[in-house]
Amino acid sequence: MLIKNKFIKSISDISNEEFESISNAHNSPFMSYKFLESMESSGSAGPSAGWHPHHVASYKNQTLNGFMPLYLKNNSQGEFVFDHQWSYALQRAQRKYYPKFLSAIPFTPCETSKFITPELSIASEMIEATKDKLAELNIETWHVLYPDEKTKNILKKNNFIERFDYRFVWNNKNFIDFDDFLKTFTSRQRKNIKSERKKVKKEGVQFITKDKRLLGEEDWNIFYKFYANTYLERMQKPYLNIEFFKKIHRNRDDLNPIIFFAIQDGGVVAGSLCFEGDGILYGRHWGCSKNIQNLHFECCYYQGIEYCIENNLSLFDPGIQGEYKIRRGFEPKLSSSLHFILHKDFRKAIQDFCDKEKDSIDSYIDACSEYTPIKKEYRII
Repeated sequence: MLIKNKFIKSISDISNEEFESISNAHNSPFMSYKFLESMESSGSAGPSAGWHPHHVASYKNQTLNGFMPLYLKNNSQGEFVFDHQWSYALQRAQRKYYPKFLSAIPFTPCETSKFITPELSIASEMIEATKDKLAELNIETWHVLYPDEKTKNILKKNNFIERFDYRFVWNNKNFIDFDDFLKTFTSRQRKNIKSERKKVKKEGVQFITKDKRLLGEEDWNIFYKFYANTYLERMQKPYLNIEFFKKIHRNRDDLNPIIFFAIQDGGVVAGSLCFEGDGILYGRHWGCSKNIQNLHFECCYYQGIEYCIENNLSLFDPGIQGEYKIRRGFEPKLSSSLHFILHKDFRKAIQDFCDKEKDSIDSYIDACSEYTPIKKEYRII
């Protein structure tokens, strides 16, 4: 039996059929050939955008038997795990933090497996091959962002440092409808949420949900204008281009996109893009053309919660950050990233940093349990 690991410059160096032959049907829509290929071929995540693919493809007797996403990066844009303090520390020591290796789904802070393989031993082979490449290129660090539990367990056995963070998620506790969900709140917050929704309705705003069966090409043109506007308002260039969204549309049967559109006076004024996979709704992008009070909460959170209840989805992950989510039924969940540091001196410094940071994260999550308006008997923390 011959195992060979190759570093490939594009996911298109392997075929969708090869990828699917080793892929688990329960992987998220993001850790899929068609999502990654859409990122790269559209140019949203390619060398011009600072994402240089170095994916690991593992072959067993010349047949693909493993895949791990890997990028060479010269910056930390679009990652959502902030490592600027680490880069400053190495610079002060007159060493280079960049380029670095990164295993992540570009611009997508959602927990996924980072190893596509039917054999766990292949994951260890890919890890060792990447460590060897680090040493060969004298790259100081390798970062694995938003891994699932199985990936974490493998990495921790391979001398990776775990860095903790938090995110806010909504758990479906077998709710019958939105009113049933509201029963979990204190009376004051129940009244606040009803008031927020009523104000949006008073503005004459209605919502339409379009899934993969109903979405058309023009819907993506409309949504892209909203998405791009959120960046243009801050004088920034959007991470994702229109071609990426067109590719998502062409692959919609596999990627399961859903857009919640807000309609006012017969025109679309806002939209929130989600993806569905394995019982989870993932909130990803939103935008609007008109500022309406509480529209963001309705479009990005309440519509998603209603969708989860109606479709028996167990979890709604609306994306990272945003303490205001706590008041709307989302609860903090501990998350983490894994980091391999090539040299021992910097490794010890990073371990110390992560240990101290974990204490702060634990204290924050404890504080959230006091701040939440959810009644004690319904909490998950």
